[in-house]
Amino acid sequence: MGSWTRVFNDGKPYLAMVLMQLSYAVMSIIAKSALDRGMSPHVLVAYRLAVASVVITPFAFVLERKSRPKMTLTIFVKIMLISLLEPVLDHTFFYTGLKYTTATFTSAMCNILPALTFALACIFRLERVEIGRVRSQVKVAGTVVTVGGAMLMTLIKGPILELPWTKGRNHHSGRSGTSRVHNKDLVIGALMLIAGCCCWTCFIISQARILKSYPAKLSLTALICFTGTVEGTILALAMEWHKTSVWRIHWDIKLVAALYGGMVTAFALYTMGSVMKKRGPVFVSAFNPLGMVIVAVLGSIFLAEEMYLGRVIGSIVIVIGLYLVLWGKSKDQPQPTPEGTVARADRQTDAINGCIENPNPESITIER
Repeated sequence: MGSWTRVFNDGKPYLAMVLMQLSYAVMSIIAKSALDRGMSPHVLVAYRLAVASVVITPFAFVLERKSRPKMTLTIFVKIMLISLLEPVLDHTFFYTGLKYTTATFTSAMCNILPALTFALACIFRLERVEIGRVRSQVKVAGTVVTVGGAMLMTLIKGPILELPWTKGRNHHSGRSGTSRVHNKDLVIGALMLIAGCCCWTCFIISQARILKSYPAKLSLTALICFTGTVEGTILALAMEWHKTSVWRIHWDIKLVAALYGGMVTAFALYTMGSVMKKRGPVFVSAFNPLGMVIVAVLGSIFLAEEMYLGRVIGSIVIVIGLYLVLWGKSKDQPQPTPEGTVARADRQTDAINGCIENPNPESITIER
């Protein structure tokens, strides 16, 4: 009985990450379906953040009521600024890119986050590149490979790949579905996704600094969700001021997208925070390509998305670059000393599954 308990405890982090990637994949499919049915990306962001605020705030209020530091005007202004980057602008760019492309393409492009984080950290001198060391050479090579894979996905289409469950269906149903993504839309969507990744990366770098002066991670997340809701609503009102009908929510896929998106955010925050405490950011990041595979399968089944050889090859190239960067980052982690203590080291922002995480294993970030 003890061995089974040990196996279950050891397997919980893996099960948690698989469930998280599955929830992200389902969210991508639901969001894409809602956007294809006319839902505004700006409205979706506002509603999703509102739901996330309602879900997260009670936990922050109760669990950190004694440990929450005093709020100052300076900290509050910083929170407002970073919440504009993520989740408002990041989610807006993400959903706009999703609307112009496909769920599979969007999920694959998100794998450029680790490489982009590394590049921006180097630009802002937050990451030291010792070109004589193998780990730095691998991280630079992984960044170049990832960018090349993203360009390959965007510019090269290739022949359609027939899957067992889509054989004979793609060419017929795709005409009125997701296959109408033209090259122009694909480029616009790719640029939107890259812009969203840049916002997310800047947010993570900024969040790492704010946590030093406001270490209440759950309360910080709730404040970011709340201020993001206000800012996202203002942005949506400005962008959709002539379309009051876009705010109407009925009992349809649009309501599901708003509610499910908020709950996924809360679930992901708890899951990643718990797993990162035990296994670290590299472990979490390594599961990101799994979400891409799940989205590709679900997208081809429920959205009739066509898979092209060029985009599959580009996705594989991106994943190779991802793991090169993650390998290099793993070598930056402090190694245990013979006495069992952990050596101190400066650690930069790392990337997650999906997505990016803060280098502090106990940090919590907003996720898609």
